[in-house]
Amino acid sequence: MNKDANNFVSWFRQASPYIHAHRGSTVVLAFGGEAVQDNDFPHLIHDIALLHSLGLRLVLVHGTRPQIEERLALRGAAMQIINGMRITDKHALLCVKEAAGTVRVEIEALLSTGLTNSPMAGAQISVDSGNFVTAKPLGIIDGVDYQHTGEVRRINTNAMHQRLDAGAMVLISPLGYSPTGEVFNLNAADVAAAIATEIRADKLIFLTDHKLTDSRRKLIESILPTDIDTLLARRKSLDEQMRRVLTNAACACRNGVSRTHILPRRQNGVLLTELFTRDGSGTLVTAAQWETLRQASIDDVSGILELIQPLEEAGVLVRRSREYIETEIGQFIVIERDGAVIGCAALYPFPDDGMAELACLVIHPNYRKGGRGDQLLAHVQQRARAQDLNQLFVLTTRTAHWFRERGFVPADIAQLPGRRKDLYNWQRNSKVFIKHLEP
Repeated sequence: MNKDANNFVSWFRQASPYIHAHRGSTVVLAFGGEAVQDNDFPHLIHDIALLHSLGLRLVLVHGTRPQIEERLALRGAAMQIINGMRITDKHALLCVKEAAGTVRVEIEALLSTGLTNSPMAGAQISVDSGNFVTAKPLGIIDGVDYQHTGEVRRINTNAMHQRLDAGAMVLISPLGYSPTGEVFNLNAADVAAAIATEIRADKLIFLTDHKLTDSRRKLIESILPTDIDTLLARRKSLDEQMRRVLTNAACACRNGVSRTHILPRRQNGVLLTELFTRDGSGTLVTAAQWETLRQASIDDVSGILELIQPLEEAGVLVRRSREYIETEIGQFIVIERDGAVIGCAALYPFPDDGMAELACLVIHPNYRKGGRGDQLLAHVQQRARAQDLNQLFVLTTRTAHWFRERGFVPADIAQLPGRRKDLYNWQRNSKVFIKHLEP
């Protein structure tokens, strides 16, 4: 088997837990009219079709901003924007309806593709559109009449669930209808968040033109709603689209949508890498931390064994059986990332000697540059100090420099607690390092 085939088999096996986890889940996916205009939009449609074939229940919400602007320009008109909100007069509303209809038809056409030599071969996707969204006018705000610009009033969740239960994909345009027969121009991000909340979606996904980055232009991998509030208050120059997306992501999260993903739409296969790999490709908004450092439980035994096995085989760590880990699980702490154990450490106290041993400090190779080893060490030191222990020692064969850089000093075997000294493995010839803990 060649290297490419091996890589494919390895990736497919790693993706299998996510395939099982996502099957039957309800996902609301929002993307702007810019994505529809992109030459690579058919590739996005192919990936959406693949998600559908893997058993995801999909609601697609599309935007129409560039299509509306094109039609306004042809008429020599423009849509006035005040306080970040567009005023939709009767002339603009015609352009809004034309754009929404055209984009909807284009998407439906692509989802109907079934050529034998295309990724959509045999897909046979049923797509349902309709008046699922009831809207109301924004009205007059600070003396400004927004006319046909509206906001979501309610979602016909029963009708939407019926379509999804029947195996159809639901396609929503950013339009809302009133009981009096009026049509309102809505923001696609607002619509997507409202739908995700009302139908109790498992996930809400926004495809955006840009990644969400911090002040150093580094991708923000995960963020809490409270942190979004802070970010929006501080970054006044944030792009309008991203500001709207973040506001809706935080709102949806606070209203029961457990996970919202903000993904860069131009990244090839971004939906697949986000949903079927551990680290994903964009920003995850959750009500709780995506990565946590916590006390280990019996459910973590398999994860710890999988984490330490390569180092045991390489002779870096002493071999530990499942029975041993199960018995000693109370001594372990772990770093969990999206349900997987990516780091662990154990603390064994020797209270009569005022010392504790740090053992089995391991970080998964893919996560060794994020300071997680230091997080585990700091937590272990804190736990040792809480037990009135003033010295922390470690036995190591390969990582002496790492510990020395963090305040550990070489020590003699004779300085170990008596019980630990009796268990010293002379064949491994491990070096001993001790660190004095500040009270």
